[in-house]
Amino acid sequence: MRVLAIDASLRNTGVAIIDANNGKPRSLYFGTIHNASSTRSSSCLVVIRDRLIELIREHEPDCCALESVIYVQSYKTAIVLGAARGAAILAAAENGLPIFEYSPNRIKQATVGRGAAGKDQVAFMVRALLGLTETPDPDAADALAIGLTHLRAAETARLGVPAAIQI
Repeated sequence: MRVLAIDASLRNTGVAIIDANNGKPRSLYFGTIHNASSTRSSSCLVVIRDRLIELIREHEPDCCALESVIYVQSYKTAIVLGAARGAAILAAAENGLPIFEYSPNRIKQATVGRGAAGKDQVAFMVRALLGLTETPDPDAADALAIGLTHLRAAETARLGVPAAIQI
C-alpha cells in the first residue's frame, strides 16, 4: 500500500508519500508546500491542489490520509484550515483516491505512544520509525505520522477491527 499523507494548512501544508508494499514502511517523499504570507488565500489553495496532483501522478498512491478537523478558537482560522483541507481533499478525490482521516490525538498516540505528544517528539519518532537520515520539519513530520497511522489502521482493519473514518 502506498499512502499520500497530508497535514493541511494554508501556508505550510505537510505532505508525505509512504510505501509499505514490502512489509516495512518507508518514506518515498516528504516535504512542505510553502505559501508566502503575501500570497492571496485563493492562490494558496491552487498551489496546494496543483502540487498534490503532481505528487499523485509521480508516486501513484493507493489512498490519501489526513488529519481530521481540529478544535480551533477562532472561526477565521477554522475557515482557512477548512479551505486548505478542501483543496487537499479535492486533489485526492479528483484522482480517485479513497480518503481517510484521523484525529490529532490518534495520530500522536499511534506515532509516539501518547496523545499529548509535542511536535518535536513526533518528528523524532517518525525519523526513528522510518530510518530517516534527517529530522523532517514539523509539518512534514506530521504528514509522515499521519501516513504511519493510516498504515497501522489498515493493518488493524485487515485483521478484522474497524479503525478508520473514510470520507
